Amino acid sequence: MQAMLLERIASLAENPEPLRCIDWPQPTPGPGEVLIQVAVCGVCHTELDEIEGRTPPPRLPMILGHQVVGRVVDRGPGVAQPALGERVGVAWIHSSCGLCDWCRRGEENLCPRFQATGRDAPGGYAEFMTAPAAFVYPIPAAFSDSAAAPLLCAGAIGYRSLRLAGLEDGQILALTGFGASAHLVLALVRHLYPRSPVWVFARSPKERAFALELGAAWAGDTSDQPPALAHAIIDTTPVWKPIVEGLKRLAPGGRLVINAIRKEDSDRDTLLQLDYPAMLWLEKEIKSVANVTRGDVQAFLTLAAEIPIRPQVEEYPLAEANRALRDLKAGHLRGAKVLRIT
Repeated sequence: MQAMLLERIASLAENPEPLRCIDWPQPTPGPGEVLIQVAVCGVCHTELDEIEGRTPPPRLPMILGHQVVGRVVDRGPGVAQPALGERVGVAWIHSSCGLCDWCRRGEENLCPRFQATGRDAPGGYAEFMTAPAAFVYPIPAAFSDSAAAPLLCAGAIGYRSLRLAGLEDGQILALTGFGASAHLVLALVRHLYPRSPVWVFARSPKERAFALELGAAWAGDTSDQPPALAHAIIDTTPVWKPIVEGLKRLAPGGRLVINAIRKEDSDRDTLLQLDYPAMLWLEKEIKSVANVTRGDVQAFLTLAAEIPIRPQVEEYPLAEANRALRDLKAGHLRGAKVLRIT
């Protein structure tokens, strides 16, 4: 099968072609697993974190990709569902232990043995992949393959971030950055909290224009002053400056939710500018988002089909995965990027 393989860790500036297109042995499903013929796989900033070493795979080489849509073509021993031929999705959560305190509480995203698709186990930048049958999801008929892919990570993690933000209808939500996840959060807010205006902070004029086009009430640069302080902020950027600037624009008692697996170190010294009375006093909170649960993915897919949410998607052929990653790194964003596999 054709696959895009990560063989070494390096910055994209040092190695602008980090993935190599090769013929790779087709996997065989083991007990409890299914074999999926991959149709599409979304491209996520977390792949850049893996490539550049902020959350590297524990072993190399590795096939990246964790927003996978395809069809079940084989099943390992002990698997009765999903059915052969069924269209399914695979998300960032590849598996968890099922036994620890966190798993028993339904917080499997915090499991110390959490395994990630495309990092700890081969992912969807390939024509075929295996996944545990208990960790795949039926894809609603309302979505094309490409539209469904970003729902599995950008959408599910955005859904979890919005729940953690604790927003009430009529309160102001701000989004810092406006890529794959944020544009889906905006659609969610307009449905779940119709009286809540959304401010968008983005460095790119194109991103700001896109946000207004999709229904944001205001859009400005990271350091611009919005019409009012936000009751909650969701940060989807890979850097630190929006955190510091966002805290200045957060209302007393508000919560800033960081929706990122890792942050880059390029502007880490920005944190030294943290001014406690101006940014954190008056019971402001900072909360991180860690991974997703199966419940997050399934609940969001159901909700997205009901609304319905229509993700904005840009497709690339599998062989051009490196170009998609460079475009993502450069901030060339209008919705989500998706690799067309088969």
